[in-house]
Amino acid sequence: MSSFSVSRTAFIPAPPEAIFPLVSNFREWISWSPWEGLDPSMQRSYSGPVEGVGAKYTWKGNGKAGAGTMEIQEAAEPSRILLRLEFTKPMKAVNPTTFTFVPEGHGTQVTWTMAGENKGLGRVFALFVNMDKLVGGDFEKGLAQLASVVQSKG
Repeated sequence: MSSFSVSRTAFIPAPPEAIFPLVSNFREWISWSPWEGLDPSMQRSYSGPVEGVGAKYTWKGNGKAGAGTMEIQEAAEPSRILLRLEFTKPMKAVNPTTFTFVPEGHGTQVTWTMAGENKGLGRVFALFVNMDKLVGGDFEKGLAQLASVVQSKG
């Protein structure tokens, strides 16, 4: 079994306290997530608390958007959020995902990391597709959009 980790970091010129709520509340993801635009008719549902531990987001979309759930398992405001990301389509997978927010100068270094194991069909898929190349660009786009949303609110 092979494992992978994809990580991207971006500097956002705002304090962690201004960025953290945009990640800890799944309803805010519509404004910055790189995947929200993949399917205009994507079905979304939210359960549990609005933000923080236990907040849950479920989506079901077209082939590009897939389907799955995210649930916040840890929320150490304003420094770290740990999500359980579970895909049900196009392939079943569970990928622990972490966001860290580290103050630096007049802003914050935000790091988005997703880990996982390639097993079953995922292992075969991984022979042909580099996970870093597959989602790394999406992470970069998402972090840039997150920075833009933070700046527009500031």
